[in-house]
Amino acid sequence: MAQLRGEERARYVSRMFGRISRRYDLLNTVMTGGMHYAWRRLAAYDAVGSGLDGAALDVACGTGDFAFDLARKPSVEHVVGLDFVPEMLALAKGKAARQGLSDRTDFSVGDAHALPFEDDSFVCVTVGFGVRNFIDVPRALREMARVVQPGGRVVVLEIVRMEGKGLHNRALPWCFQKVAPVLGAVLAGDSEAYSYLPQSVDEFLSARQLAEAMESAGLRDVRRRSLGMGMVAIVTGEVG
Repeated sequence: MAQLRGEERARYVSRMFGRISRRYDLLNTVMTGGMHYAWRRLAAYDAVGSGLDGAALDVACGTGDFAFDLARKPSVEHVVGLDFVPEMLALAKGKAARQGLSDRTDFSVGDAHALPFEDDSFVCVTVGFGVRNFIDVPRALREMARVVQPGGRVVVLEIVRMEGKGLHNRALPWCFQKVAPVLGAVLAGDSEAYSYLPQSVDEFLSARQLAEAMESAGLRDVRRRSLGMGMVAIVTGEVG
């Protein structure tokens, strides 16, 4: 993956997520011990839990779980879920129907680097476990900030690269690198896709660097919340 850049990388990632889409939720649950549901609920609270009212956008929405957490908030009028993998969106629409949330959610194919929305369209934009897959993170963060109303928030939930040389900070990524491909092979029949996962974390930012990138995108009052023994972070920034 390190040698793939730009559109070539985007096509590779899209095909890969299309292949694993039907096993995506299962693998997330197994690899996090089910904690990814709680992490998304925390991130959804950070997005709209302090009195923000209006429409929300979930970028790289996958099979829709983050969008559904937002849609259940009384202050959220409607949620748009955007992703570049049609197979994921088909699953999200089916889940919305089963959960009685079709009237509160819309899902469509779109590019995080060129969001098809006017400025100041949403009270919040969220992205869960998707920023690592963007080909131009600064550009995508600027786009997310652009479509949020003044006083609204951008919230990123992500697996981040751990900093430091301590045993804990070295052991967890090593275990992740070894375990993820095995689980991918056994449960999804695709060890390649789940070899990409830990590699993408190694090539990504730390929580500190992600917060700095969000500040550089024009967000203010950027805050970090550490989860998953330091491997996962919620980073929240406000639009001035």
